Amino acid sequence: MKPVLKMSVLAATILLAVGCQDEKAAETQSAEPAKVEQVAADTATAEQAKEAFASEDQKSAYAIGASLAQYLAANLDQQKELGLELNRDDVLAGVSDVFANKSRMTPEETQQALQELDKRVSDIVAEKAKVESEKNIKAGEDFRAEFEKQDGVAKTESGLLYQVEKQGEGEKPAATDTVKVHYKGMLTDGTEFDSSYKRNQPATFPLNQVIPGWTEGVQLMPVGSKFKFVIPPELAYGSQANPSIPANSTLVFEVELLEIVKAKQPAAEVKTQ
Repeated sequence: MKPVLKMSVLAATILLAVGCQDEKAAETQSAEPAKVEQVAADTATAEQAKEAFASEDQKSAYAIGASLAQYLAANLDQQKELGLELNRDDVLAGVSDVFANKSRMTPEETQQALQELDKRVSDIVAEKAKVESEKNIKAGEDFRAEFEKQDGVAKTESGLLYQVEKQGEGEKPAATDTVKVHYKGMLTDGTEFDSSYKRNQPATFPLNQVIPGWTEGVQLMPVGSKFKFVIPPELAYGSQANPSIPANSTLVFEVELLEIVKAKQPAAEVKTQ
């Protein structure tokens, strides 16, 4: 039931888009004659398409087919990006044959073929991820080696690199403290993936609940300082990837420690005589 519901939602989106086109046509009635004629022609075509359906059931059936075709087309495009050439005519033949009760494959054979396809896709994705990961590791190593040569760069035992851009005079936080910071995070190629400056709002968080490179690095900072950190993958997100940070990425952060946020002390209990 879920696939049918999903396709029905897609079909509703298509019908909504057609409705929006009709509204746009109505809004352009005061446009120059040539454009008005074109809008009228487009509207007439849409009206003819609506009249082509003899009933609501027929229209619904057509919409299911249209949404299914959209899903299949998107799926085939994704496979093509992975290097798989799945012919649309073969896909249509499979649909047509099943509807005509003359499928060339049994349900078991169909399931087996799909499982094999899933494995091929998984193998391709895994290989691509491996190549990307190795590239990121090498790029990170090269970047860290060059950064370490810069003036004022220090390296901790864990491999964390840091450079003092501004030395503050306040106290240093402990790992158990909550801190308020401004920061900017980048990949080694300069791509920015996060910035509290752009949000115009400092970030506040417990220091022991962030990536290890942050937990270690910010403890080196007196309040009022601004440091630049270069964090190797093992002190960041490691092999874990997300849309903005590829697996095994070395990360670069500019961090400004604004405040150590002290927990509010409970009000003193008043004793009564």
